[in-house]
Amino acid sequence: MGDLWDGVPEFPQLRDLILEDKPLIDQLFTRFPPVISEFTFTNLFIWRVAYQIKISRFRNLLCLLSEQGENSFFFPPVGEGDMIECFQSLLRTLGGKGAPPKIVRIPETVVTQVNWTGSGMKAALDRSQCDYVYLVQDLIELKGRKYHRKRNHIKQFKEKYSHQYIPLTPEWVPQCLQLQTEWCDLRDCEASPGLHNESLAIKEAFTHFEKLEVKGGAILINGKVEAFTLGDPLNPETIVIHIEKANPAYEGLYPTINQAFLEHEGSGYTYVNREQDLGEEGLRKAKESYFPHHMVNKYTMTLE
Repeated sequence: MGDLWDGVPEFPQLRDLILEDKPLIDQLFTRFPPVISEFTFTNLFIWRVAYQIKISRFRNLLCLLSEQGENSFFFPPVGEGDMIECFQSLLRTLGGKGAPPKIVRIPETVVTQVNWTGSGMKAALDRSQCDYVYLVQDLIELKGRKYHRKRNHIKQFKEKYSHQYIPLTPEWVPQCLQLQTEWCDLRDCEASPGLHNESLAIKEAFTHFEKLEVKGGAILINGKVEAFTLGDPLNPETIVIHIEKANPAYEGLYPTINQAFLEHEGSGYTYVNREQDLGEEGLRKAKESYFPHHMVNKYTMTLE
């Protein structure tokens, strides 16, 4: 991996995340398979503008900073090395920038496998950032009484609308972007920082669609894209869904694209990670309605 580190500055120097970092980050995630939904190169790259993501190297650990003034934070470092020393250095750096020192989205394995006693740091569970993980076959088959409503919604959609599922290829990107524009007009994305940033991320994903090698699917109604999904392998057992958008005029379209994408792109995986609920009650109910197999707990580390 030596050559891949060339151009990554030694900590505490940082630089912007760029597309050319994909080989390094992909290789790190192959060697150290992640469980948190944030850790695919696609996800980091498409959110890099909204989160102002910077990278650095602490010996053999990759450090990722979201530089947003007093809201700045580090993601957990990736690689092998002295985690306690690295964490302490990251927190000191944030304190020096005038930001409350914190490292976020830390997977439970890091919290439990390192002896933090005497480190001067403490970890707290962040429920709003915990990922919902499902069995792929559960969401494809939708068997049993608990999925009765989902099956009904899909059945009603299929009976009412002639439609076609397609794997996403570059020729469909303009229509996906048009759907996103229409969706944002309905939801007034400009008035919501969260929706505005998500829209920026979606545009980044489609602008660099081929180079990111993202998995995608869409549903056509009358030859027009009315729903699309973008996902990525997270680890050998898990695919993660980063983006899912549908025209709300078609009832049942969301569960239909969810099922169809996994049938075509997810059948080689045991699990599907559908990311977090951000503490929003509506999102939490929607994610719980698919009955997760387990949660990926994430923690925030601060100074004691």
